[in-house]
Amino acid sequence: MYKIMIVEDDGVIANTVAHHMESWGCETHCVENFQKVLAEFVAFDPQLVLLDISLPFFNGYHWCNEIRKISKIPIIFLSSASDNMNIVMAMNMGGDDFIAKPFDLHVLAAKVQAVLRRTYDFGGQTSLLEHRGAILNMGDATLTYQGNKVELTKNEYKILQTLLENKGKAVGRDSLMTKLWETDCYVDENTLTVNVTRLRRKLEAVGLDGFITTKKGIGYLIS
Repeated sequence: MYKIMIVEDDGVIANTVAHHMESWGCETHCVENFQKVLAEFVAFDPQLVLLDISLPFFNGYHWCNEIRKISKIPIIFLSSASDNMNIVMAMNMGGDDFIAKPFDLHVLAAKVQAVLRRTYDFGGQTSLLEHRGAILNMGDATLTYQGNKVELTKNEYKILQTLLENKGKAVGRDSLMTKLWETDCYVDENTLTVNVTRLRRKLEAVGLDGFITTKKGIGYLIS
């Protein structure tokens, strides 16, 4: 089941689109707080976004740019401002398609299904893990915090992914080494310590101090 987020401030249009997409077997979420679209995006973790241009507080171009900082998922613009300038701007900002209002729901659904097939039948789905505003994109193994993107090595990514998936629980050193072993890279105790130290430095460099806590005699924790 694909998850579709609808960023549309006209409640009638948003709910109509949501019900129609649900009839095609999709799960939908209509944004409620137009000041916190990115937060709702991270929480819902959709596979596609339907995005209006004219929105309260910030326009669709702003939110497209913010989403593109952390994700490559398809974005389809929906707008009555369908002049050539807006269409070109929508594509240049990172949009994958543009549908002019008013639109036929069946045409919308067909376009959504086509984009989903092109994106996920070949590339697989991506997902996000979030904590304290830091967002780990499991599609491209990068961490984004306050607009800063942190490039991670394979081992750093695996460590951070494991700790975030077990947020609030201490993860033993043995468990982390087993996780790293699965990447076909041999890891001993000292190498694990070095990797965690380097990861912490990268996190601190973007303002994430104390993100990973050491539990003496056990392992590491993100709380």
